Amino acid sequence: MVTFLIIVAIAVAGFVAWKLRVQILAKILGQPESRIERQLNRRRRD
Repeated sequence: MVTFLIIVAIAVAGFVAWKLRVQILAKILGQPESRIERQLNRRRRD
């Protein structure tokens, strides 16, 4: 039961991090969100 809860918690944290990745990276790197978003979109297209 505890293992299941840990797996669910990791999955939820991963999902939230994926949804907020632009804001998180902008805070960590100290760059504007628009620049981070452009970089992520450029990598996805290549």
